[in-house]
Amino acid sequence: MNLQWSIRVWTRSALPNTRSTGCFSTSTRTQYRPLDVLENATLNTFQQRCFVPEHPAILPRGSFQDLPALKKWFKPANGKPTRNPIASLNADYLHKHGAEAFVPLELTQCPSPDPTTETKSETNQLHSFRQFHAPLSLFLDWMRAAETTPQSSRLYLAQCQLLDLPAVLREDFPVPELVAHAGKGDVYDTNVWIGHPPTYTPLHRDPNPNLFVQLAGEKVVRLLAPADGQAVFGAVRREVGKSGGREAAAFRGEEMMQGAERVLLDEMVWESPVSAGSDAGVGFEARLGVGDGLFIPKGWWHSIKGVGEGVTGSVNWWFR
Repeated sequence: MNLQWSIRVWTRSALPNTRSTGCFSTSTRTQYRPLDVLENATLNTFQQRCFVPEHPAILPRGSFQDLPALKKWFKPANGKPTRNPIASLNADYLHKHGAEAFVPLELTQCPSPDPTTETKSETNQLHSFRQFHAPLSLFLDWMRAAETTPQSSRLYLAQCQLLDLPAVLREDFPVPELVAHAGKGDVYDTNVWIGHPPTYTPLHRDPNPNLFVQLAGEKVVRLLAPADGQAVFGAVRREVGKSGGREAAAFRGEEMMQGAERVLLDEMVWESPVSAGSDAGVGFEARLGVGDGLFIPKGWWHSIKGVGEGVTGSVNWWFR
C-alpha cells in the first residue's frame, strides 16, 4: 500500500535560509546522561521526587504492564510474550470497535529506499510531511501492509485524542492513580501514538505535566530543562533566520517536522553521546520498554524517537 506524496530533498550543506554562526560545534552541544528510575511508584514518592519539584524521572520498570490497552491493542509478533517483545498491532480488535473513527495521521515520505531503517543520510535530509485526518481503517490497512512489504512512506497515528475514539476503546485507558491524585485531578488531555519505527517527535515543550507510557516496542526520549531547551531552540531558530524567543516556542506547527529547522534540531539534540557520569551535562535520556512510564514536568523540552522492530505504541496524559 504505497501512499505517494511529492518530495523535495536538500542536503545539510544546501539547507535554505541558513547562515553559519558556529553554534553547532561539537563542544557546544548538550551532553546527556541516563535519567534516574524511581525506587517505587507510591503517590507520596512521586509527589516529593517528581511532581512538586518538577523533576523528570522514569517510574519503576513495568509499572504500567496491567494497562488494558497494552494487551488488547497489541500482541507479540512471534507469539511469545517476553519482557519487551516485538509487537504487532491487533488490527482486528481496533477495526471491530473503531474502524470509522476519524483520527489524526502524519504522512512522511522518506528519501531512504528502506523506510524501516534510520540512517545517517536520512537524518541529514529533509522529508516531505503532511498532517491530515482519516478513518482509523485507513491507518489499520497501512499497518497491515507495512508488516510484510516495505513502504515508500510512513503513516503515524500521532496525538490521537482519546475523546475521538469510541467508548469501548477509551475504556482501555483508565486514568492512572498518579495522574488522578498527584495534583488537582484535572486531566487536560489523553493521546495515543502508534507507528512502525523509526518514529520521530522533534524538540518541543508542553504547557502541562505529562505522564508518558510505552505500550509496545521501544522509544528513546531526550529531555532538557526549560532554560536549556530554550537555548537550543533559540540557537536553531536564529540559524534559519527566525525568531528564537519564548513567544516563537509557544505555538509550533509543521515547521517542526520538515525543512531546515527539523534537520538542525535533530543534530543539536541527537548527535551528542550519552555519558553515565553524574556531571555529564544538563540533558537526560530515557529508554522506555513495554509498560514503562516517564514523567515529563511542565515546560521541560523533549524529543522522542521510536526505535527497534515491530510496532511502537504509546499513550500520554497531560494533567494538573
